[in-house]
Amino acid sequence: MSKSSAAAALGKLLSAHSGRQAENLDVAMTCKVLKFDPTTLVADVQPLVQTGDEAPAPLLDVPVTGLRVLIGGAETVLRPALHVGDTVLVVCCDAEIQNTLSGQVAAPDTARRHSRNDAVIVGLMPCCL
Repeated sequence: MSKSSAAAALGKLLSAHSGRQAENLDVAMTCKVLKFDPTTLVADVQPLVQTGDEAPAPLLDVPVTGLRVLIGGAETVLRPALHVGDTVLVVCCDAEIQNTLSGQVAAPDTARRHSRNDAVIVGLMPCCL
């Protein structure tokens, strides 16, 4: 085997491997709100993009972000008001977030990366505004 064909074969192998890895990487997705608890600020959502034969599994107990803003010099906290059927943008954090939800620096319990288990709702999509 020549050096060029060996390099081409290695290139194909690496390309195929990275393609499979990318398929398992979740970064952001649009979802439909199935349920929202305004007290705990968590929601159950249904991802809207279907890439296989079946609809993707719902994501349960996804935290929802809020905002702290200054209005006329006064600090105000804006809590989300989601409705069933709203379309939201969900991001998947770089690492497991469970141990950080108290606001303290903490090591993750797992090595997972960009997992749907670490999803956070960051806002409504324009179609709902």
